[in-house]
Amino acid sequence: MQITDVRVRKITKEGKMKAVVSITLDDEFVVHDIKVIEGEKGLFIAMPSKKATDGEYRDIAHPINSSTRENLQKVILESYEKALEEPEEKSYLHKLPATLR
Repeated sequence: MQITDVRVRKITKEGKMKAVVSITLDDEFVVHDIKVIEGEKGLFIAMPSKKATDGEYRDIAHPINSSTRENLQKVILESYEKALEEPEEKSYLHKLPATLR
């Protein structure tokens, strides 16, 4: 599974959520609403989630092993850092070169 596209929508208002990201896998499958969050130990990603009837939030889609999560987080946070260099009104599209896929 390769991340072939990353789209970053920066959040400009104050708060811990810094961006909302969509990724494309193998040019065939998209995951929307991945959040870039500022935590006590730095930036991290939160996978898309839905509030359950018990009030808890449950991930809708998520990696099932730590190496996949680490790779997703690395690629998404690198794309977010590049998006910070773009003008405020632009959304950031990061087409990954074949060597990073």
